[in-house]
Amino acid sequence: MTKLRDHGGGLDAAVRNHGGDRADWLDLSTGINPVPYPVGQISQDAWTALPDQGAMTRLLEAARKFWDVPDEAAIIAAPGASALIARIPSLRPKGSVHIHAPTYNEHAAAFRATGWQVGKAQSDAQVVVHPNNPDGRLWTESDLTAPFRIIDESFCDTTPKDTLMRLAGRPGTLLLKSFGKFWGLAGLRLGFAIGDPGLVSELAERLGPWATSGPAIEIGARALGDPDWAMTARKRLAEDAARLDRMMVPHGQLVGGTDLFRLYDVDDAATVQNRLAQHHIWTRIFPYSTGWLRLGLPAPDRWAQLEAAL
Repeated sequence: MTKLRDHGGGLDAAVRNHGGDRADWLDLSTGINPVPYPVGQISQDAWTALPDQGAMTRLLEAARKFWDVPDEAAIIAAPGASALIARIPSLRPKGSVHIHAPTYNEHAAAFRATGWQVGKAQSDAQVVVHPNNPDGRLWTESDLTAPFRIIDESFCDTTPKDTLMRLAGRPGTLLLKSFGKFWGLAGLRLGFAIGDPGLVSELAERLGPWATSGPAIEIGARALGDPDWAMTARKRLAEDAARLDRMMVPHGQLVGGTDLFRLYDVDDAATVQNRLAQHHIWTRIFPYSTGWLRLGLPAPDRWAQLEAAL
């Protein structure tokens, strides 16, 4: 069996190890909005027909408007940002790639799988996660020096003022957007690649036809065309992140994060994770730090469970 890489989630294993029913558990191990976009009714055609070009055009036009994509940049939709991450290294001849770490580990895994050397500062390619997962670090245009640049903005929709979207039209640049996190619909599997038209076209070829499902196209277009919901969600997430920081003051020092997850130094993260698991709360720790504990945000009706456990 293939060994899975370290990620958030894994709630089934936590339930097996610590007991209880899955419904009783509070999963704070991921950075997913706990108040998802209301899906509403989905048309019958979205389920029964192959996605047509008109539906895809509506989705991509909504995405261009929502993210203010430069006219010179191309855009495609995919079944999640992870599907794009796995294919991006094959767009260029293998060489050396600098991935600013610690960060989301699928980027390094994808480059290694296609024969790239990972780790050199002066490299043929460069990956930045902006804001970074797990510490929330933001990058600047001057940080991007390689000829092939990947900017992963999976967590940037909480603070759109920080986006590097203006760089998406430049040669050798790809910018990634994850739909599932900010809109709270991770199971929908929808992501976007935006950037150099040549690179985006090659990605589209590798994804093949009908890579994005009809329901994902329909829901994505609806959500991206609803800026009022996005504004309300950003306000609530910022307030909830501040609330979580206040709750954690006696228990650990804030290291960073975003409005979808917070990172704390708690000295012995594995012990704290285990103690919270006794209260059926699942959190995220990291193999490269003994002290870092990452918490997502509870749903509105689950804060009391976390407060009691703390």
